[in-house]
Amino acid sequence: LASCIGSAAKQEAPPIERVPRDRDLPLSFAQQRLWFLDQLMPNNAFYNMPGAVRLKGRLNVAALEQTVSEIVRRHETLRTTFRSHAGEPIQVITEAQPIRFDVEDLSGLPIEAREAKAWQLATEEAAKPFNLATGPVFRARLLRLDAEDHVLLVCMHHILSDGWSMGVLIHELTM
Repeated sequence: LASCIGSAAKQEAPPIERVPRDRDLPLSFAQQRLWFLDQLMPNNAFYNMPGAVRLKGRLNVAALEQTVSEIVRRHETLRTTFRSHAGEPIQVITEAQPIRFDVEDLSGLPIEAREAKAWQLATEEAAKPFNLATGPVFRARLLRLDAEDHVLLVCMHHILSDGWSMGVLIHELTM
């Protein structure tokens, strides 16, 4: 086995080529499973993957919007919906659109109430179901706790991502 692995490692791997986008795109096996489960029980939040990033210091909201917009532009999966065509599920990738936040300003509340309200909003956001066919299947929402304290809520359906990918997204947002 070691010699087979060693000789295989010496061979040059073929390049990974981009699949043309001019035809129906099939789902991966993992996506098929999640799509099927969504067909059985639509409008549930079982497979939501929420995350929150606390942002301390002065925040340039326009720059954050540009950052999230660029991440969504680079990662097609964040702009993908899942539809049935000829009885089979397919991926539909939409064009990137600029992300704009409706900033939820909680700064007028007392500190304890602010934290409680932020937690409530994060919980509500995580519990909102996604419609895989119409999308979007990725959401971002910004909470302003005060001039130098914000919380960015992100949520996506597991059909787009896994725990590792969520970490990559958060890393890209914060680097």
